[in-house]
Amino acid sequence: MKLAFSTLGVPGLPLADVLRLAAEHGYHGVELRAHPEEPVHPGLTAAERADAAAEFKAAGIELLGLAGYPRVAAPGDDEPVLAEIRALLDLARDLGAPCIRVFPGGGTDQSPEEADATAARRLGTAAEYAADLGVRILLETHDSHRTGADAIRILGLVGHRQVGALWDVMHTWLGGEQPSESYAALSPFLGYVQVKDIASADDTTPLPLGTGVLPLTECVEVLSRHGWDGWLCWEYEKRWYEAAAPLPDLLGAGREHLARLLNESA
Repeated sequence: MKLAFSTLGVPGLPLADVLRLAAEHGYHGVELRAHPEEPVHPGLTAAERADAAAEFKAAGIELLGLAGYPRVAAPGDDEPVLAEIRALLDLARDLGAPCIRVFPGGGTDQSPEEADATAARRLGTAAEYAADLGVRILLETHDSHRTGADAIRILGLVGHRQVGALWDVMHTWLGGEQPSESYAALSPFLGYVQVKDIASADDTTPLPLGTGVLPLTECVEVLSRHGWDGWLCWEYEKRWYEAAAPLPDLLGAGREHLARLLNESA
């Protein structure tokens, strides 16, 4: 498995500094948070996109994917959501990213069946555009569909190779799933895995890997046992928790912890 971290942990940091941190601490890749407050987002010009792609190439670091914010199950018209997805897909193509991340985002005034159908319809439409660009759309286990069982209700309706899953281990755990259950549900669709650690279900402030309650050992063991050889991406949610320790100070120990888990499960 290859190791990456998300720029959610270093909000607003220039791309050159992000890539330097990755190289210095032994990470193979970076997940970019594609938001207007970040250096890389869909509003970049063609020249800026080319420069960003060149920075990745020069650093020898892979761009794992773009973490976007379309909410595919949200109530309302389809077109604004589809336009947001298309913009992310275009950016991914220009940067050489293999995938983008979307959220479910179902509303409380919908039935689960309505939310599933809405998300599947939008993802199915966007999948054709994604296929033309050679980019995958990954639905994260999050908010209204936080477990693997929830996510596959949508993915099973879509049934398109360009639409897959992003396993956020915190949300499946908060939803009451065991890692083996989450993997069994998501494995046919799995793009990559987001790892993190927290103090408790009631306190999701990010912690250094291995110091909280999330079942990271079990997750890595399940992935290894099944021969899965994709990305583990550390999503340290510093952007939402200003009091959390700075991620750069933790990156070395975090990589060592993940490497130890991989060695123990080999």
